[in-house]
Amino acid sequence: MKLFSQNPIGLSGKVSRTVDATMTASAVGSGGVDVLSTPTMILLMEMAAAEAVSGALARGLVTVGTGVNVRHQAATPMGDTVVAAAVVTAVEGRRLTFAVEARDSERIVGTGTHVRMAVDLQRFMSSLR
Repeated sequence: MKLFSQNPIGLSGKVSRTVDATMTASAVGSGGVDVLSTPTMILLMEMAAAEAVSGALARGLVTVGTGVNVRHQAATPMGDTVVAAAVVTAVEGRRLTFAVEARDSERIVGTGTHVRMAVDLQRFMSSLR
């Protein structure tokens, strides 16, 4: 089965969000810390990675996250905009590796790698039953 309609190496995606109260460290349990939470930064990176390859996947396939190795390097306050970007750097069968980065209006706030697997959505959901 052909997994991709084109070679995914170099494909990229971006996701942009303005940090609100639901995205802060306070919202995930670190009371009083009203800055972008690490889990939210990772979510945005995963969304950017999924977006990068969504148009290149064969019909019926989606990607699911299987690994994250990132460093949250700087705090982003509420009201600032964060842009997460992902670029496919390696493909091994169904496994895609991405370089990921998050920036706010001032600087890079996070960097790392993310791994996703291409899976048949119907088969994947059936396996959960």
